[in-house]
Amino acid sequence: ETCKLCNLKTMAEDRFDGVLLGIAQQHTGGITELLDTFFSFLRRKTDYFTGAEKGRAEKILLQTYRKHQRIALEAEAETQQESTSKRPRTTTSDEPGIVEVTDEEAERIEQEKREEEQKRKKKEESPPKPAPPSEEKEELSKPDSDSEDESAKGKLKPNVGNGADLPNYKWTQTLQDVEIRVPSGVTFPIKSRDVVVDIQKKHLKVGLKGHPPIIDGELYNKVKIEESFWTLEDRKLIIIHLEKHNKMEWWSRIVPGEPEINTKKVQPENSKLSDLDGETRGMVEKMMYDQRQKEMGLPTSDEQKKQDVLKKFMEQHPEMDFSKAKIT
Repeated sequence: ETCKLCNLKTMAEDRFDGVLLGIAQQHTGGITELLDTFFSFLRRKTDYFTGAEKGRAEKILLQTYRKHQRIALEAEAETQQESTSKRPRTTTSDEPGIVEVTDEEAERIEQEKREEEQKRKKKEESPPKPAPPSEEKEELSKPDSDSEDESAKGKLKPNVGNGADLPNYKWTQTLQDVEIRVPSGVTFPIKSRDVVVDIQKKHLKVGLKGHPPIIDGELYNKVKIEESFWTLEDRKLIIIHLEKHNKMEWWSRIVPGEPEINTKKVQPENSKLSDLDGETRGMVEKMMYDQRQKEMGLPTSDEQKKQDVLKKFMEQHPEMDFSKAKIT
C-alpha cells in the first residue's frame, strides 16, 4: 500500500512536467530567467504580491522553497546511502593465518573464551532494562497552578508561543494571527490530496481523508478566510495559518471542548509590538498594563485616572464631605 502511495505521489508531481519542460527549454538564460518569467506571470495575472498582508507573499514563497529543499536533500542522502551499500567490499592483505602458540598462551586463550561465554550467558539471562523516556517528545501544557485568580483555575499556562501544546496538535498565536501544527498521526508519508482542511469564517476542520477529523469545531473568534491558508511540511505535519479578524485580543482556545489557556499569562514579544503602528501599539501596551494590574489586584489605567481626578477635586474642595461618596 505504501508503494502505491509513493507511485501516486510521483504521478501527481509529474503531471505538469511536459508543459514546464517545454517552457524551460525556451529560456536560454537558465534558472534566473525562468524564475523571472514565472514571477512576472504572478505579478501581471494574479494578486500574489498585492492581495495579502505585507510580507505574506514572501512567507509563502520561503515555506514552499524550504519544503522542496528538504525533500531534495533527503532524496540525495538516500541515493548516496544506496550507492555506498552497493559498493563491493575490498579485501586486505591481512588475512588470518595459522600461528603456533605455547601451552601457556593456549591456556590463557581458552580462559578468555570461557570468561566471554559466561558474560554472554549472564547478559542473555538478565532482564532487559526499560528504555529511558524519549527526550524528543514534547511536554504537554500544564495547568496554571501559580495563579491565585479563581477564574484561571483549571486553565493551562501558555506555551512559549502564547498557545498550548495539546495531545493532538500544538498552537501558538500573536495578536495578528494563529498557527496550528497538526501531526498526521499515520506512519506513512502523506501528500496534499490526502489532507482535509476546511477554513470558514468561524469554523475549522482538519484531518485526513478516510479518518476521523483531528480538529472540527467553531473557532474562538472570526478569521479572515482570504488571508488564511495551510501547508504540508515533511509529508507528515499539517500547518494552518489563521489571520485574526479582531487583532486586539488573545485566544484562550481553538475550538470548544479543548483546554483553555490563561490569557492573563500571555507574554507578547517586544519585537512583535514594534511591528505595529503607533496607535495600535499604544492600545496593546495599555491592554498589557491593565492585565498586569488586575493580576496584582491594582487599579487599571482607567480606574487610576478616575481616582486621580477625584483626588484632585477633593483637594480643590476641602469644605465638601466625600466620606459617603461611592465612586464607580
